Amino acid sequence: MMRAILVGILVLMAASVGWLTFDWYRQQYSGEAYGAPFTLVDEHGQPITRAAFKGQPTILYFGYTHCPEVCPTTLFELDGWLKKLGSDAKDMKAYFISIDPERDTPEVMDRYLGNFSDRITGISGPPEKVWAMAKGFNIYFRKVPTDNGDYTMDHTASLILLNRSGDFAGTIAYGENENAALAKLKRLEAGA
Repeated sequence: MMRAILVGILVLMAASVGWLTFDWYRQQYSGEAYGAPFTLVDEHGQPITRAAFKGQPTILYFGYTHCPEVCPTTLFELDGWLKKLGSDAKDMKAYFISIDPERDTPEVMDRYLGNFSDRITGISGPPEKVWAMAKGFNIYFRKVPTDNGDYTMDHTASLILLNRSGDFAGTIAYGENENAALAKLKRLEAGA
């Protein structure tokens, strides 16, 4: 009799732990897109939210316009990949999010991105909101003072890939082989 009661208690405990685990997982992944909700502006001063990252394959790049090498190289490569893919990337959207919104106003972003592509949308806004968004996407960034009283920004240099649901689908590292990058973008467009 005592053994049956102990077995019953163990079964009840296992079922409870299973339910709690399931409920936690359901709450964590309840259809919310990857990253933090935000309300910022694009390079034309128009409001933009996380909803823009849903409904199509999306590429995010966090950088800044005063970046000496990594950001312009990445944007140049991204534009080249999109052109190379042509109709294989027809649904794909790309965004350049400034991690230096103090200097990167919408007007500055518009002029800067005009040097690279008309397919890349700039995002900026109040510093606290931009930085909260970047943290929500697990982006590393840090202001680094220079000797002349200016500053530069250290930051994550990878492209972030989001699927049509706005969920994380992978990354393309800075300097990654072009063929590997193109293959990732084709898979992203195909929904794989």
